[in-house]
Amino acid sequence: MDKVMLITGASRGIGAATARLAAQHGYRLLLNYRSQAAQAAALVAELGASGATAHAVQADITDEAEVMRLFAELDRHYGRLDVLVNNAGMLEPQMRLEQMDAARWQRVLATNVIGSFLCCREAVRRLSSRHGGTGGAIVNVSSMAARLGAPNEYIDYAAAKGAVDSLTTGLAREVASEGIRVNAVRPGLIDTDIHAAGGEPGRIERLRGSVPLQRGGTPEEVAEAILWLASEQASYCTGSFIDISGGR
Repeated sequence: MDKVMLITGASRGIGAATARLAAQHGYRLLLNYRSQAAQAAALVAELGASGATAHAVQADITDEAEVMRLFAELDRHYGRLDVLVNNAGMLEPQMRLEQMDAARWQRVLATNVIGSFLCCREAVRRLSSRHGGTGGAIVNVSSMAARLGAPNEYIDYAAAKGAVDSLTTGLAREVASEGIRVNAVRPGLIDTDIHAAGGEPGRIERLRGSVPLQRGGTPEEVAEAILWLASEQASYCTGSFIDISGGR
């Protein structure tokens, strides 16, 4: 396979699991990270040892100039794009809405919404037949929080992921005739360090009883859905969502 996949937020968690699985499927990879340089370098080395082609590029996707530089690096390394996985995301410590300030909302929206939009824009400019591209796929990583609302914890994050859902639906319809499929996954309680970032490393254990399957999910389970949506096996799927939530 000669296809190229760009994954944002790829140094750990769902992004890293997606990179490993994509490498097994033969993708050449550009792995974006913001601050985890050592982890990104270790992942590139791991993938290289297995025979895969991967490069890591530091860029803050909340900054338009940084996103432009990220995609310029993609052009320099590979000269093409086939799949964008919009995985980079963040949340802030748990609290109720009346405790939140505007600065927190701006930070959450900047990464989860503006960053996703900017990366989608640059991907469309490369993939769309309208711009001389040969088509491809975009997979956005949303969250079940968009449907559940995350009360008492992350209403701002839930609202941001709701915007990602709307972006997915609208863009899918906008570029369908230009050879681009746009879909999303909505992970639920997945075992990554995002819960520690929210101030509760043991959150999955606390909430597992609310999951019909009675457990948290793994990044690898999310990666499987992402790779399917990116593949030709999903050729008739656009504007679609896969909930990976154990039934929650």
